[in-house]
Amino acid sequence: MDFSSKVLPVAALGVLLVVLTRRVISWASTNKSSLLQALRLQKETSSEIVSLRIYPIKSCRGIELSKTTLRLHGLDLDRQWMFVDAKTHEFLTIRQIPQMTLINTALSDDGTSLLLSITGSDEKIQIPARPDPAWLAAHTTLAQVKVWDTLTDGYLYGQAVNAPFTRFLQRDVCLVYKGPTPRILQGNGDPRLLGRQQSTNFPDVHPVQIASEASLTELNQRLRRNGAQPITVERFRPNIIVRGTVPWAEDSWKTVRISGCGQEPLDLDVVARCARCQVPNVDPDTAEKHKREPWDTLMAYRRVDEGMKYKPCFGMLSAPRNEGVVEVGMKLEVLEETTQHRYIKGF
Repeated sequence: MDFSSKVLPVAALGVLLVVLTRRVISWASTNKSSLLQALRLQKETSSEIVSLRIYPIKSCRGIELSKTTLRLHGLDLDRQWMFVDAKTHEFLTIRQIPQMTLINTALSDDGTSLLLSITGSDEKIQIPARPDPAWLAAHTTLAQVKVWDTLTDGYLYGQAVNAPFTRFLQRDVCLVYKGPTPRILQGNGDPRLLGRQQSTNFPDVHPVQIASEASLTELNQRLRRNGAQPITVERFRPNIIVRGTVPWAEDSWKTVRISGCGQEPLDLDVVARCARCQVPNVDPDTAEKHKREPWDTLMAYRRVDEGMKYKPCFGMLSAPRNEGVVEVGMKLEVLEETTQHRYIKGF
């Protein structure tokens, strides 16, 4: 066969590809706004709240609810208590003591009491869920406590409450109820950035964490491919879990609105991605900490925030603009997005 008979068709194909590429680029340039709008709309598809979770005692087992109240400082009763070292009054978490996840919390049927128990133990403690000043004066002591590098105040419970947990954790600990001094948001929630002064109880940095089932599903697919077991969203200790449509679409959320079920709309400023430590490696059912997962898998592809380059991100941290009832089944709508999220160290 004549060699030139092969060269000509190939050359013609190359010319055709160049022409088509130029036309596509030209069309895309002309319709740039339409393309961006389509992508934006895909990201902004509204989602549905599928779960609500509170963790009354920081780092202890949480409670799943179908309905609760969103306060400016977070979901009602979320991180209202924490454990501290009895001598230094520094906060304690799963980071140092994985066994804290075996301390269970529940609400009494009428919601007036917080019920505490320990997995594998018969010991149970009951305290008021909303203690009034008279009860606090009779049963606690107001003192300074430390969360990260900052001081705040809290009501320290006595030995009648603390003794079972000291025995279980094998160190002197003290249960603390958040005191009256506001714990003003810092970092991404600094008043100069947020536009208002807002406080929270005992979460690490911000009042409400939102997570997406779609992102968890995508992570679990990667874990399976890596030979690891899938995990539940409880590992990440979020407050509001939405169904989600596109994995990791939440990375760009800036303002969201919760509405429906006959309730007043609730708006939240999504202030930052949630940069992760290795707490999600701890199985909440057993308190066993996996040496690698999901940390290794997340580190491989979720180091997405320039402000926290060496930590992976899962979930979004937010600050409510108003208060009201929130319940499973309500719609979460993305009102505004941003490409400017950058984690700033908080407390």
